[in-house]
Amino acid sequence: MEEMTYSKAIQELENIIVKMESDNCDIDDLSKYTTRALSLLKYCKERLFKTNEEVEHCLEQLRDALPEG
Repeated sequence: MEEMTYSKAIQELENIIVKMESDNCDIDDLSKYTTRALSLLKYCKERLFKTNEEVEHCLEQLRDALPEG
């Protein structure tokens, strides 16, 4: 199975939205699309928070390494 990335998750979300907005969208598929979209949104949120924490940590290290002045 291919590893999920933030970019791939966003692309899949965009594809799901297109399918859901389509006039050909089968009502029986809506639940499947919604469930998958929710899973992808959770993944994206986790990645964003993790990345934010990593950036904050790097900035903190940088502040600590720089002389005050």
